[in-house]
Amino acid sequence: MILSIDSPEKGIYEQKCYGNSMDPNLKKKAFAGVIIVPLVLGFMIFLSAWSINYWQAWVFLVVYTIATGQMVFSLMKNDPALLERRMKGGPRAEPRPAQRIIMWCMSTAFVALFVVSGFDHRFGWSQPSMPLVIVGDTLLVLSFYLFNLVFRENSFASSTIRINEGQKVISTGLYGIIRHPMYFAGMLFIVSIPLALGSLWSLLVVLPTVPFMGWRIADEEKMLCTELEGYSEYCKKVKYRVIPGLY
Repeated sequence: MILSIDSPEKGIYEQKCYGNSMDPNLKKKAFAGVIIVPLVLGFMIFLSAWSINYWQAWVFLVVYTIATGQMVFSLMKNDPALLERRMKGGPRAEPRPAQRIIMWCMSTAFVALFVVSGFDHRFGWSQPSMPLVIVGDTLLVLSFYLFNLVFRENSFASSTIRINEGQKVISTGLYGIIRHPMYFAGMLFIVSIPLALGSLWSLLVVLPTVPFMGWRIADEEKMLCTELEGYSEYCKKVKYRVIPGLY
């Protein structure tokens, strides 16, 4: 999947990038991801809904595809190495056992968001209003805007938690406000899905993701404070992890 909801503070690894160009095979995979991921999501939604008469889902898929495509094409042009790192994700790619467990649970919850939303539409559990759906799509766009800001500031934003040669602490931009702006954007993205799909019941699926994300952050920061020079000092300057004034 092109978009991964995970840590921003990562390192650089061996790449198949040449200058500002991207390996043609990876470029094809990136293009394919922009097309295939929405198709897979649509399949899950419409199959569980057992109907294609689901306008909220169509709007969501259009907005998601445009936002993902913009992000991928921007990275392909401006930072192909970062795009390559973003494509190296998933539970099996995590080097830390705890993170593999977390990512399997997070991935399961992510799939459940779409399935439960489809069932909600099918059986009419929720009666969503159009303003609520608009709020969901707006949050979706906002989350991608924040993703882009993070990527612009931090070229270490890979999809796995590891420390590699060349990694450094990022303290500018959004990182001057919270330590993990990528997680903040990720939470907005997750919350936007049930709202955009008009499913209040699938909001319940969001709740289990909160402790797992907290676990992921705590495990990551434990590693960063130990292995990344300057990170402990950065934590003293920037007090909050994800939500200013709260956490």
